[in-house]
Amino acid sequence: MSKRLRPYLFWILLVFLSVGLVYPAVGIIALTCMIAPVAVAPFRGRYWCGNYCPRGSFYDHVLAKLSPKRKIPAFFSHTAFRAFMVLFIISVFTVQMVYAWGNWAAMGRVFVWIILITTIVGIVLGLVYHQRAWCSFCPMGTLASWISRRKKPFPLAVENSCVGCKLCTKACPMQLAPYAAKGSAGGFQHSDCLKCDRCVERCPKQALQFNSRR
Repeated sequence: MSKRLRPYLFWILLVFLSVGLVYPAVGIIALTCMIAPVAVAPFRGRYWCGNYCPRGSFYDHVLAKLSPKRKIPAFFSHTAFRAFMVLFIISVFTVQMVYAWGNWAAMGRVFVWIILITTIVGIVLGLVYHQRAWCSFCPMGTLASWISRRKKPFPLAVENSCVGCKLCTKACPMQLAPYAAKGSAGGFQHSDCLKCDRCVERCPKQALQFNSRR
């Protein structure tokens, strides 16, 4: 997908919610965005989250204009909290789906309301902390992160020309620190890296580069 189109992916989210609230059966298509992050993770980590997720696009290109961009609380990315969120969302989803099973409109409504409520939570967190605060513990993003931690695909090479200016961290939606892997043979392999290229584009020394073969 062209990078020129990525800033407009958030329209998919807005259209989905607008149509889904009136015709809830269309909510079933949200299954794509629930499965895709995990399906892509073994090959490219959280690439989906940083490049194709409509909600991520909304946070980066709309909410970012209003966000104070404060530091994301550390406990948001703590394993215990993230595990709780995964279990909580899956449990709520499963219970609701059991009651709705067999009725396409009711099943679609489950997807629509989960997407709507979690998006609102993400907006609130974005207005208080950082536009991508929700992504630090998003259940599907968390599952993708755990897979990435195991597979370590598509690392970011950080060459010795890096001067440690930390502009990469300022550009990173997840507030990560690629510069810390300067000269590392394995490159920067943080499991929450969104592979969005923002750090690569921001680096004044062109010391960062994604390399899937590395």
